[in-house]
Amino acid sequence: MTVTETNPPQSPPRSLNQQQRHENSRLSRIGGPALLTIAMIAVLATGIVVSAGTGAYHIGVSEVLDSIANRLGLGGGPVDDFGEDVLWNIRFPRVVLACVVGACLAVGGTLMQGMFGNPLAEPGIIGVSTGASVGAVAAIALSLTFAGTWTIGVCAFITGLITVVVVYAMSRSGGKTEVVTLILTGVAINAFAGAGIGLLIFISDESQITSITFWQMGSLAQATWPKVIAILPLAALGLIIAPLYARSLDLLSLGERPARHLGVNVERMRIVLIGVIALLTAAAVAVSGVIGFIGLVVPHLLRMAIGPGHRVLIPLSMLGGAAVLVWADLAARTIAAPAELPLGVLTALVGSPFFFWLLRRTRRRQGGWA
Repeated sequence: MTVTETNPPQSPPRSLNQQQRHENSRLSRIGGPALLTIAMIAVLATGIVVSAGTGAYHIGVSEVLDSIANRLGLGGGPVDDFGEDVLWNIRFPRVVLACVVGACLAVGGTLMQGMFGNPLAEPGIIGVSTGASVGAVAAIALSLTFAGTWTIGVCAFITGLITVVVVYAMSRSGGKTEVVTLILTGVAINAFAGAGIGLLIFISDESQITSITFWQMGSLAQATWPKVIAILPLAALGLIIAPLYARSLDLLSLGERPARHLGVNVERMRIVLIGVIALLTAAAVAVSGVIGFIGLVVPHLLRMAIGPGHRVLIPLSMLGGAAVLVWADLAARTIAAPAELPLGVLTALVGSPFFFWLLRRTRRRQGGWA
């Protein structure tokens, strides 16, 4: 009996079109984040220059660039003294504050979405921003000065941290966080915090009520360099810590048990991230009041564009949040000029329809609201 050796069956070779599609897909995965980063840097830089030059006293783009070059010692062209004063004492503090606040809110939303494991989590929606605002409003209404210029930020941090802990504890059931529970808990927290703010308004005088109204509506109109310097350490600390947990958040997306088996201390990570989220939210609320939906819209759109990898998502959220808030603040200053729209109102008008669409999209995909 003769035994013949046969070759194992081979899969048919890929066609040139299949190979080309695979190569294009691989290149897009590699180059997509890089191209998006370059595009967002360009959008942010353009927004900074345009916003700095736009206002009651118009300053041309070339003059803005010349002024920046002069300050950096690069030998820009001459700029009149009044224009220099407007740029560096009024416009640039506001632009820088918009960048810091936008980055804080967007990264806070990214961390919260990764920690809770769903795209609907955001500091403003689940009540963290309002909770932090209670601390800031209390500092104003009670004339607290125990920490000097840091008093408002410290009070906002404490109440923001308490709010995050309460929301996290109440929204977990059976080892997971349900979307409905998260949103309903946020509704309750917002209502309770709103009652607290109302009580503080009741005991405040007229000047304090004016300041409290500023926090509730959200605005960057009173931006100054001292305010930027006051919140910068808080914001910088949170923005530096956040990327360090990118890998842990990616592993957590596989589930708590697989993440533990892969070496992630889940509970310790959550405790740290809760503190970081409260820190970032407090830094933003302390100078801008409640500005909602930045932490929802920016991370979700980026996740749709580049995927859920937090190593790329967190840095891009910083850029995206800064760019969105710079342009939103410019719109708030110019849409109803010479009047100025409250920034928090504008972001809510734009963000609310997006949130409604996101809820509908989630319901269609999951077949329900759980």
